[in-house]
Amino acid sequence: MQWFIVEASNRPGEFARHAGEVAKRGINLANVVCLGIGDRGGAAFYATDEAGLRSALSDAGIGFREVSAITARLEDKPGTVAEAARRLGDAGVNIELLVPMGMDGKQVTVAFGVDNAEQAITALGDLAATKAASAIA
Repeated sequence: MQWFIVEASNRPGEFARHAGEVAKRGINLANVVCLGIGDRGGAAFYATDEAGLRSALSDAGIGFREVSAITARLEDKPGTVAEAARRLGDAGVNIELLVPMGMDGKQVTVAFGVDNAEQAITALGDLAATKAASAIA
């Protein structure tokens, strides 16, 4: 699972421009996160059509970087995100993105965008929902 992170100015219409370029290509976004910090902002896009999303951003001249993400299933209770983050940090894995992906009963599925997917899967152990082979693909 690849996420596409775009950095930009934090100003009215900038996110709409990026999302609009993706929409023009008919790419359905399965998930997106947008955040502004001071005068800078960014967005992280996810689509099942990764090649189409990559092409849409590239063709529009929108700079991006790709981040591999692994999924984890966490109990819906205080401290579970902190525990998962600690496991990753202790293993030397940098978290570049954390996004909720869904909920089923008392479990929430999150995507961790990381700098080393295989190491993250090992560090998360029983929490990892992504299998090693699919994390690399």
